[in-house]
Amino acid sequence: MNIGTVLKKNKLLLLVALMYLTVLILSPDKAAKSINNSVYYLAEMMQVLPVIFLLTVVIEAMIPKEMIMRGFGEKSGFRGNLLALLLGSISAGPIYAAFPISKALLGKGASIPNIVIILSTWAVIKLPMLANEAKFLGIDFMILRWVLTVIAIFLMAYITGVLVKKKDMPTRKEKSRLLEIREDYCIGCGLCVKLYPEYYLMKDNKAIVIKMPERPETMQAILTSVEKCPSKAITINKQEEIS
Repeated sequence: MNIGTVLKKNKLLLLVALMYLTVLILSPDKAAKSINNSVYYLAEMMQVLPVIFLLTVVIEAMIPKEMIMRGFGEKSGFRGNLLALLLGSISAGPIYAAFPISKALLGKGASIPNIVIILSTWAVIKLPMLANEAKFLGIDFMILRWVLTVIAIFLMAYITGVLVKKKDMPTRKEKSRLLEIREDYCIGCGLCVKLYPEYYLMKDNKAIVIKMPERPETMQAILTSVEKCPSKAITINKQEEIS
């Protein structure tokens, strides 16, 4: 991998580092406070993200797609909206924890309006937050704000559902393939490449498929790489057929 590719893939990180360096030169005291705050939030993320990763794996591997579609899909109607509102309300953790879970639900068939409801509810009307709001600002204030916020969330969800389509989102695959590797699951161990170098290749520390199985007997052999993959990143689309 050349330097240009590294810089291109990490341009946001480099921009943040440049901003820190600029603040450090112009105002060392503020830079120290910024670094302390960043370390605090990074430590918080390290505590939350393993749990979130586990939840996304459970959604992907253990919850049937049909169940997600019945509860949160396009045809779930107002009942699905209420379930999304409930899920967001009883959630725990910071809002950034909701994004990978929402992506997993979206990939399993949840509708865009219900994802908006989950995210928005998670951010502003979680049950622990409402309890504290009632304690410090009064129950009348809390109830009125909750009602108005829910109305705004539902309105925003339906508008987003009209303006944004799933085909424009990154969860949609452009083409269904028989043999695929999920980049977010791949840990770059290279085992599949060692087993079948004619079908797999390492690129940017991730395995990619360079050739599709062409015969049933080849497909049976490829199953070995699927079974031995330590992160279960290799998937076979059973709806596709080998000619």
